[in-house]
Amino acid sequence: MSPSDRAQPNRAQSGRRNRGRGPQGPGRSGTRGATKPADPARLAAFEVLKAVRVDEAYANLVLPHVLGRLGLEGRDAAFATELASGTLRQQGTYDAILAACIDRPLAKVEAKVLDVLRLGAHQILSMRVPDHAAISTSVDLARSKVGQGPAGFVNAVLRKVSRSSLEEWVIAVAPAREKDHDGWAAVAFSHPRWVVERLAEAVGRDQVDALLAADNVPPAVTLVARPGRSSLEELGGAPTAHSPYGATLESGSPAGIPAVAEGRAGVQDEGSQLVALALAEAGLESRGPEVWLDACAGPGGKSALLAALASQRGASLVANERQPHRAGLVRQNLLARESDALVPGAAGVVAGDGTRAPFRAGVFDRVLVDAPCTGLGALRRRPESRWRRTARDLDVLIDLQRSLLERAIDLTRPGGAVLYATCSPVLAETQGVVEHVLSARSDLRVEPIAATVGQVPNSAGPIAGTVQLWPHRHGTDAMFLALLRRDEA
Repeated sequence: MSPSDRAQPNRAQSGRRNRGRGPQGPGRSGTRGATKPADPARLAAFEVLKAVRVDEAYANLVLPHVLGRLGLEGRDAAFATELASGTLRQQGTYDAILAACIDRPLAKVEAKVLDVLRLGAHQILSMRVPDHAAISTSVDLARSKVGQGPAGFVNAVLRKVSRSSLEEWVIAVAPAREKDHDGWAAVAFSHPRWVVERLAEAVGRDQVDALLAADNVPPAVTLVARPGRSSLEELGGAPTAHSPYGATLESGSPAGIPAVAEGRAGVQDEGSQLVALALAEAGLESRGPEVWLDACAGPGGKSALLAALASQRGASLVANERQPHRAGLVRQNLLARESDALVPGAAGVVAGDGTRAPFRAGVFDRVLVDAPCTGLGALRRRPESRWRRTARDLDVLIDLQRSLLERAIDLTRPGGAVLYATCSPVLAETQGVVEHVLSARSDLRVEPIAATVGQVPNSAGPIAGTVQLWPHRHGTDAMFLALLRRDEA
């Protein structure tokens, strides 16, 4: 008897029924007969998973290219998007279930076959696809991309998966919640255990389940109207709760909105918009036209908003990015499409190492350090990040974050402001970095973030005066913000 036979009741006994109809293949779920081409939507999802696995691509970036190449639109494109993204989000849960259905370690299963199995499991357990269609089309996909033998294996494994509901499987394969909460949560919410532990440390045990669940909800498309260049009325949709420049796109593609196509507006999470606002709204004593710096600018979304805000204040922005190809992306974001010149407020783009940024000390009035981090605050939009990062990455990143912040402070004039931000709530990357730098300098203090961002409810950060945004509370990425004032000499 296989582990899955022992684990759960038959789904007929549990009362589970197919929950609706989705894109589906023929009713046949065996492996005999003529080879059929793979369903295009499922093939698209398969290719996205392969790109993520082999090329370390980001699903949200590679998906549009795959959809375009295969000519998928409308319902088929939406199905492929949910299948690829949902499978990546729930990979940890599905791997625990598949391990109970296979008599050898998953590491011994061919990677392409495992991708097919994960896609099939997502259709069976989490999508409105009848079991026979999910199994049949998965078999067709395996036969088309891998071979006849693996197709039979896929058929057998997915039949076992289909015997129980997702809820029943979690009960069977996860540790008991009351005995090992973090182990249970790692399976139930599909996060590595170390990530569960770090997020629980940051948000609290009473909130971590809600945060993990929010990580698995696809975010709405949020747009930003860059002030002075576009308006919320041009974007349509519903205004965001906290940023005065944000709107949620209710339907359609952002590319179809003229302001977005022309670069006067963009796609940007509300949390990222609030980062730019927090720096721009920091009170400074006037000393003439200000010069701002975005020290880690790639790919340029925050730079574009900062440049627009700077232009309205008679200031100018310099954007710095270490990697030349990402500096190119920043420049594209700062180009005025109609003239091929930099937008008002943008003074230039530099490709330089932020820890040794090639600028004169004390020259900038405001500096943003949107530091490279684990990205554990953006798992809603980049679900594959949770499987790429390890706890060992923290040591390297923390050293880099400290160096970037220390250099940014040196580049800031006395009386100027530095905003340190991370798209991660992990305390070692937020509180730990700020406290380390504060302990090493006598000319620095944390200043409470006021104005727009400081008024966001339930956003108190781990250090008094800092802000921590959360997906489950604010509907944003989990952005951390600390405003540091360099004291006068």
